[in-house]
Amino acid sequence: MTRKIEGIIPVMLTPFTDEGEIDYPGLERLIEWYLDKGADALFAIAQSSEMQFLTLAERAALGHFVVKQVAGRVPVVVSGHISDDPFSQIEELTAAARTGADGIVLVTNHLDPKATGTETFRGNLEWLIERLPSDIPLGLYECPAPYRRLLSDEELKLCIDSGRFVLLKDVSCDLATVKRRVASAEGSPLAIINANAAIAYDAMLAGAGGFAGVFTNFHPDLYKWLRTSGPLNPELAEEINTFLVVAAVSEVLGYPALAKMYHQRIGTFNSIRCRVINYDIHEKFWALDAVLDKIVAGTEFMRGKIAPLYYP
Repeated sequence: MTRKIEGIIPVMLTPFTDEGEIDYPGLERLIEWYLDKGADALFAIAQSSEMQFLTLAERAALGHFVVKQVAGRVPVVVSGHISDDPFSQIEELTAAARTGADGIVLVTNHLDPKATGTETFRGNLEWLIERLPSDIPLGLYECPAPYRRLLSDEELKLCIDSGRFVLLKDVSCDLATVKRRVASAEGSPLAIINANAAIAYDAMLAGAGGFAGVFTNFHPDLYKWLRTSGPLNPELAEEINTFLVVAAVSEVLGYPALAKMYHQRIGTFNSIRCRVINYDIHEKFWALDAVLDKIVAGTEFMRGKIAPLYYP
């Protein structure tokens, strides 16, 4: 657990061909784009990766590919934790561990599938930890699907005290909660990584270990600049932060297809095919092209502003 996993951590997309198969050349280009834009680590096989729509074999192959392509340049964590049945969870988390990733990430709602409370969470967590490889760091992810299962303060302390956990992808979307969690984790290996764009910069200033929201698929470099240089340039930081908050509102219009449209524009992907959205994205969301125009223009404008000061 010596390698820290924090900073700007893109939640990776999974590119598909028009026929619905994983597009590995597109994935290779995406990985290099993340790294070129200053990613400090990568989170593979998350909800943004459409993990609920990937077979176990696809999740394992995807994780292996990402780890091999990154080749140690930054840490890689993987999840693919989508089952409620405990034995299925062991199978998929063991497959994740065998990818060679720097950490495997447990999804909190699958540790308490029926929302019955802390005792269920504790029992399932302890059962899993006993059966997972003892030498691989663990993470936690408050994934919104099938339901957003936030950790209580008691549950977070339980995870910290276990000594096994190195990150929490916080989906509380609440700055006070982030601050409280940062204080609880102080002095431990656990980094609190906020995932909500509306509080991203404030959370960083409050001591959060980084950002892992969905708009790391558009402009991770802008978030990286905020984290590393924002406090030294407060006026520009406020301007960039305002743009990032407004841009992130477009997530509700059709993510991850919107992000795939962006990467198609810049040449990363050939197709915007999604498994999570089974209709023609252009017919359903007629305004997406116009919205994307504004995001692209705003992103390039902000990159131009930070270029003389810092660019990863």
